[in-house]
Formats: sequence, structure tokens, C-alpha cells
Amino acid sequence: MTQSLAIGTGAAAGATESFVVTPFELVKIRLQDKSSTFKGPMDVIAHSFRTSGPFGLYQGMESTFWRHVWWNAGYFGTIHGVKGWLPKPTSKKQELVNNLTAGTIGGFVGTTLNTPFDVVKSRVQLKGTGEWSYPALVSIARKEGLGAWYKGYAPKVLRLAPGGGVLLLVVEALSAVFRKQLGPPYI
Repeated sequence: MTQSLAIGTGAAAGATESFVVTPFELVKIRLQDKSSTFKGPMDVIAHSFRTSGPFGLYQGMESTFWRHVWWNAGYFGTIHGVKGWLPKPTSKKQELVNNLTAGTIGGFVGTTLNTPFDVVKSRVQLKGTGEWSYPALVSIARKEGLGAWYKGYAPKVLRLAPGGGVLLLVVEALSAVFRKQLGPPYI
């Protein structure tokens, strides 16, 4: 595994993930809006079908795509780099600390990279615009300043940085179990 491969596979995983999560993100964002008149998730889904057909649930797909590509590329690329900088684990405890550290830093970097696209995604899904991410980022910076790219960043990073650490702990623990159960050549 190289850092380039970690970044590339992370980006590919994020791209794939975006196709699954976009409809759920659309429903969530529309229900969280303080001016929402939707009665619940099924009401949002029905409205999307009535107004835009089945693909209406994929409004904001492009910005969701970039949000997930940047988070996963940043997360997995950072994990690979940080693990190389940390001391080689000499105990199970040190291995857990290394994974928690690398995953937490990866979650921080991934969140820092993807938050501007999360801001765009939320606006597109709330307003129903077909605006593309990169031009929207330029427009937001011109109208509101660069700080607007990071609206909601603090609670997001406080959730996703430690969440990235826990994620890596679970992945590594389960991988060890599967390697042990499968035996050679997986050990």
C-alpha cells in the first residue's frame, strides 16, 4: 500500500458511497430546515417523486459526490501517512493507540477537506438549485467570504475526528479476526 493508492482507493470508496447516501442526505436536510413543512421522511420522498420523478431524490448528487470523495481520500491518505510517522507498535495497547491516533487525525483532515462541499450540498438540497459545486464555492466566497465554507465545522469535526479514530479501531479489530479465521495466506 502506498499513500497514492490509499488516497485513490479512499476517493473511489467515497464516490461509490455518495450514490447510496444522497437520497438519505436529501431527506435529512429537508427535514432539518427550520422552515420545513414536511411531515416526515415519506412526505419528502413523495414530494421529490411528484416534482422531479425518482431522480429527484438525487438532487445534490454532484456535491455529495465531492463531499465523500474528499473525506475518504483525506481520511485514508492521512491514515497511511500518520501510521508511517508513528513508532512501530510493540504491544497491543500501542497498536490501539496508533490506530486511534491515525484515525482521529484522518477524520480531522477528511472533515477539513470536505466541509466546503457539505455546505454546498446542504444549500443545493434545501433550495433545489442545480448549482455545481466548484462554481458554488467561488460564489459563496465572493458573497460571504471564505469563512462561509466552514459553517458548521466545529460540531462536524468534533463528531467526525474521534469517529474516524473509532472507525479505524473497529476496522483493524475486525480485520484481525477475519485474518485469524481465514488463516494463510491472509494472516
